[in-house]
Amino acid sequence: MIDIKELDQQYITGTYNRFPITITWGSNDIAYGDDGKEYIDMESGYGTNSFGFCDPDWTAAVEEQLHKVQHTSNLYYTEPCAHLAEILCKRTGMANVFFANSGGEANECALKAARRYQHLHKGPDCFEIVSMQNSFHGRSYGALSATGNPHYHEGFEPLVPGFHYAEFNNLENVDSLTSKEHTAAIILECVQGEGGINVMTKEFAEGILKICKEKDILLICDEVQAGNGRTGTFYSYEQFGLHPDIVTTAKGLGGGLPIGVCMFNEKTQNALAPGTHGTTFGGNPVACAGAISILERMDEDFLAEVQAKSSLVMEALADAPGVAKVEGLGLMIAITPANPEKKKASDIVNQCLKKGVLCITAGPNGEKVRLLPPLTITVEHLKTALAVLQEAFAN
Repeated sequence: MIDIKELDQQYITGTYNRFPITITWGSNDIAYGDDGKEYIDMESGYGTNSFGFCDPDWTAAVEEQLHKVQHTSNLYYTEPCAHLAEILCKRTGMANVFFANSGGEANECALKAARRYQHLHKGPDCFEIVSMQNSFHGRSYGALSATGNPHYHEGFEPLVPGFHYAEFNNLENVDSLTSKEHTAAIILECVQGEGGINVMTKEFAEGILKICKEKDILLICDEVQAGNGRTGTFYSYEQFGLHPDIVTTAKGLGGGLPIGVCMFNEKTQNALAPGTHGTTFGGNPVACAGAISILERMDEDFLAEVQAKSSLVMEALADAPGVAKVEGLGLMIAITPANPEKKKASDIVNQCLKKGVLCITAGPNGEKVRLLPPLTITVEHLKTALAVLQEAFAN
């Protein structure tokens, strides 16, 4: 029998600290290891499998498209690409979209577009980007430079110049780092994912809008992890009254296939012209067909169910023994251990793994347990997973 772990360790670059299980197949919120063991999935591939493993409708949409056209260059039109763009624009009020392959690529597009827009409107000196401390926007050089966490920068300096990092939820700090003459854009996550599921305050959101308006600065909302129903609304910025000029998203939109999107409003819709940006696989018809299947079923009733499941998690863990704090929105949740000296978040994650529950950590030092279950997780399995989590935190 082939030893998958041994092959992986020998032939794949060691950039991941993998858990000691091989997932062979799955169904909705249940993953199966090569030993036949069942695991309740509470992380859904970092929130990517929004409708769980092998959702029948999603699988059918993807398979149908595979028998038509699996790929063509962006020199030609394809129906799934155009139809998905229409759905996204009508749902958000944005004007047009650029399709990429990942959240990092979508953010690269946003950063380039913001700088080009301001170059055209204010001149070449208006290129600076302000992001937030503890943010995460990707691992390519532009997105990495926008990421406000020194841990991810180590060993990769010098970064792309022109980036400043403001304290999240600190308006005075943001104001001090921005200017009308030099700041092209502010990029932020309404809920910081890798940073620890830190939620923006509404006062901060209002202040950001004011700063952007007064100084003519573009607002970029990174909805890579928080978007596509994850926080209980279509996009998380809706809950904060924000009106972004550019929105990026990925992960859960594809339902498990790689896709990224950079959306532009009427103000920024012409920031990129032919020849200024591109990608080979962006708008792939198979990935777009899968995304259409996801979005067509993500209506208000579905989002209400996400909110109800969120309340169930919050209520079960808020006062549980060993829990210091529960925070987040929708099904994007972090739990802080009460006694990290005695039991770290990583210890709790490993304990849950042994009990058949998959979860991950979050925060600059991995100090929180992060939950990103499929949005379609059953209440029965959610309650079972919560019982395991309660036991892991308490003991």
